[in-house]
Amino acid sequence: MQESEAAKIEAFLGTLHHLSGHTRKAYAGDLAFFLDYCEQLEVNQWQDLDGRQIRGYITQRHRRGIGGRSLRRNLSSIRAFYRYLLNRGEVTQNPAEGITTPKAAKRLPEILDTEQSARLVEIKGDDVLTIRDRAILELIYSSGLRLAECVGLDLYSIDPRDGLVTVVGKGNKTRKVPVGKYALDAVGAWLKVRAQLAALDEIALFVSSRGRRISARSVQQRLRQWALKQGLDTPVHPHMLRHSFATHLLESSGDLRAVQELLGHADISTTQIYTNLDFQHLASVYDQAHPRARKKKYLGSE
Repeated sequence: MQESEAAKIEAFLGTLHHLSGHTRKAYAGDLAFFLDYCEQLEVNQWQDLDGRQIRGYITQRHRRGIGGRSLRRNLSSIRAFYRYLLNRGEVTQNPAEGITTPKAAKRLPEILDTEQSARLVEIKGDDVLTIRDRAILELIYSSGLRLAECVGLDLYSIDPRDGLVTVVGKGNKTRKVPVGKYALDAVGAWLKVRAQLAALDEIALFVSSRGRRISARSVQQRLRQWALKQGLDTPVHPHMLRHSFATHLLESSGDLRAVQELLGHADISTTQIYTNLDFQHLASVYDQAHPRARKKKYLGSE
């Protein structure tokens, strides 16, 4: 690659004042790798590059273990560079247009198994804060609530007669979710002592030691403390209980639509990630239990 052609990258990077410093640095790194690739191909001018060669670059990066998100940014930086060249009349086409990257693998949510979940929510103690925390944990796990949904509950949100909780979810959408017996009992125990903490005019179901609605941050901190006390060897956050609720329910029922409704997902594709977790569990059971799934040692093998 001629020096004048390489200098065009530097000129392009100098125009990216609208981007954050982090993004500009990432673009510079992306285009440095791209320049090395072009020199390996002995491409002398940016005009000489075609879509097949761009695709080869993305494939090469993918084979080296670069993830889908980084590959998309690599391609975005190349497209932007060629748009710059087009605007300056340096090239006649953008060879990066229309090229796609491998999809990034969906990150599976972390969950607790049923034994870990039970151990976490069955916290011991009869002081008012412990009673409150037990009710919060039982309710999140029993009904699959988001953290914001849980701290947003008011006194009238729970109907103990019908065993339902009315939740205001994302987009201010309201849904009714069943509440299990253990959670109802825990919430009932909390309501008996709530007045010890709550201000007289406070309508929030769960309050802090100051008497006002408990914050999401406080719930996160208390949950981390309880997870340590209960002997869990993994960092626990409230959403893990929601993930665990969804996964355990799906394992038992197999009803994806019902789980979608209970979680308040607008799109079932959001719920489908739990089928991957369920499949992993089933595959693990199969590997351990099926006589033809287990690897066997053969004569002569070590």
